[in-house]
Amino acid sequence: METAWIQVFILTLAECVAPAGKTVCQEQHFELQFLSQSDCEYALQQLIAAKSGAADVIVNRQKSGCAPSAMQATTFASLESINEAHKDTAGWRMPGEEEARRSTVTKDHQDRLAELMTCEETNNVMPCKVGDIIVEDATGESVEVWKKD
Repeated sequence: METAWIQVFILTLAECVAPAGKTVCQEQHFELQFLSQSDCEYALQQLIAAKSGAADVIVNRQKSGCAPSAMQATTFASLESINEAHKDTAGWRMPGEEEARRSTVTKDHQDRLAELMTCEETNNVMPCKVGDIIVEDATGESVEVWKKD
C-alpha cells in the first residue's frame, strides 16, 4: 500500500439563493469531486437544469464549472491487496460488485424516467422529471438533514 497523486475533477456550482418571499439572494458555492471529466460535466449540466427551474435560485454560469485538480490517495498493488486491507471494513464491496449493483439501479432509474412526464409538462405536479433527475413529492416522513460544520 502506497500513496500517490491521482487526477480528479472539481465541480463548482456558484448560486444565489433567496429565502421564500425575499428579493435579495445570498451567494453560495459548493464543490463535488469526480474521477472523470465527463461525469463532472454531466453532473454540472443536470444541476444547472434542476436549479434553473427554481424560482428562488440563480446559477452563475461564469463561476460554475469543472476544473482538473489532484488529490493524494492510497494506492494498492492489486484488487486482492485492497480487498485484504478492507475485507473487515463495514460496508466494503469489492470493485466490480458496485458496477453490477449500479447497472441495476441505472436500469430501474431509466425505466422510471421513461414513465414520467417532465415537470414543465405537468406544471410541477410531482412525481415528474427534470432532465435525468426524478422529482418526488414529500412523503410526510421526517427527513434527516446533514450539515457540514
